[in-house]
Amino acid sequence: MKLLWTKEALFKLQEIEKYIAKDNSVTAINFIDKLISAGESILDNPEKGRVVPELSIKNIREIIYKNYRIVYVIKQNQIDILTVFEGHRLLKSGDIS
Repeated sequence: MKLLWTKEALFKLQEIEKYIAKDNSVTAINFIDKLISAGESILDNPEKGRVVPELSIKNIREIIYKNYRIVYVIKQNQIDILTVFEGHRLLKSGDIS
């Protein structure tokens, strides 16, 4: 099984890094590295994340890292990370199109 970060997810990682880098660029890089590692950990057990409550679709799941939600979809031979965003927000269907 392979892991793919969608354009949306990569864009969100860039936004998060830019925001944190306003205060500390080293911290921003380290945090993004840890977010990416958390996302990659899904390969070990794709169903370890919970079903996204806003969608209730069995193969669209999320894991939480710090205060961020990493949303992904499990496909037959691939996992796509759809988006990454702050945990206090609700997922909108337009965020994963």
